Amino acid sequence: MKPKFRALLLAATAGTLLLSSASACGSGDAAETGGKVELTFWSWVPGIDKVVAQWNTAHPDIHVTVSKQAQGDEEVTKVLTAHKAGNPPDLFQAEYQALPTLVSNGAAADLTKHAGDAKSKFAPGVWSTITLGTDAVYAIPQDSGPMMLYYRADLFKDLGLQVPTTWDEFAQVAKQVKQKDPKRRLTTFSAGDPGWFAGLAQQAGAQWFGVSGDTWSVHVDDPATRKLADYWSGLVAAGDVDSQPMYTPEWNKALNDGTLIAWPSAVWGPGVLAGNAPDTAGKWAIAELPQWTAGEHKTGSWGGSSTAVAAKSKHIAQATQFAVWLNTDPAAVTGLITEGGIYPAATAAQSGGALAKPPAFFSNQPEFYTLAQQFAGTAAGVTWGPNVNVTYATYKDAFAKAITGRTAFGPAVDQMQKATVDDLKKNGFKVSG
Repeated sequence: MKPKFRALLLAATAGTLLLSSASACGSGDAAETGGKVELTFWSWVPGIDKVVAQWNTAHPDIHVTVSKQAQGDEEVTKVLTAHKAGNPPDLFQAEYQALPTLVSNGAAADLTKHAGDAKSKFAPGVWSTITLGTDAVYAIPQDSGPMMLYYRADLFKDLGLQVPTTWDEFAQVAKQVKQKDPKRRLTTFSAGDPGWFAGLAQQAGAQWFGVSGDTWSVHVDDPATRKLADYWSGLVAAGDVDSQPMYTPEWNKALNDGTLIAWPSAVWGPGVLAGNAPDTAGKWAIAELPQWTAGEHKTGSWGGSSTAVAAKSKHIAQATQFAVWLNTDPAAVTGLITEGGIYPAATAAQSGGALAKPPAFFSNQPEFYTLAQQFAGTAAGVTWGPNVNVTYATYKDAFAKAITGRTAFGPAVDQMQKATVDDLKKNGFKVSG
């Protein structure tokens, strides 16, 4: 979920445009000669080979062979290398924020004419991540990461706290926690997790990237992101929230012993809590992410991936048929949930069936997935740019320095904007403004 893609722009030049026909066409558009089709598929999802076996049994004329790969930048680097060498897999897993890099390098095919009615199976917000701000379809969504608020229900009750419904209330609760028990904090602000910050920015109304034809626009420093940065800057400066990074031994301990009692996170949070705070099973609950305006219902996304098809595949139509089946067929998606542990992007699978029961860690909240589905339906749409890696890397460096130096977060946002624009221009992309 925290990719670093600077090295992946190896083929991005002024002549490689995001919406170029090079990424929309490939040898797979040629007519098939008949006979059995063999497809290769690179994925990191646990147990996905068992799901693919279902397809192979039901589709003897289109056989898919799975190859397990590492997640993130390592897998994307391998895809780009294979694309350049002319021997990519027919299909591959692609995190949403990595997809523009793959498209801009001509590695991902345009699936528009083969995707059928797949769009109707997904919420608008998640579908926008695979269209890159256009009508073209560059992948089929697989899993999603709608954000929500995790909180210690037992400690909220003991401390007499109300679950915040707005960010103003969240700030008030943060002060109350510190006043009632100076050893505790409501949550932490993490300079080590740009995907977390990006999801919160989406909820605030930010749209960091846009594209028109072959020209990109970058708005990492837009008013919504500045509002978000200033908000957390004030909480950190006042000592009302912690500022330690997530996923450290110290953070794990704070979750486990109740020093931190809330966590704005994504739907995959139960797995993290079960692994890092095992003593707190049955003590957490989820609620809608606090809103910037009372009465609204919006969230952002942290994480998620799709199934893309190689532009150089000789079987683009058949590969797309498999990708749609994998991520929309009820039996296939059930397998992805039970074997792979994903939260499906397909709306019909987000509650009931394999998700009829809550995660074991949340046995106290039987409506967990019913609520999660509600939140997922309110996720903001987002267009990622081809160098999100630079934006993310600058976030980690600039915000970490701001926390260490006890300075405001606004200049860190400025640095993210400048670094992103400079890198795009350096790699030959047209940038407006």
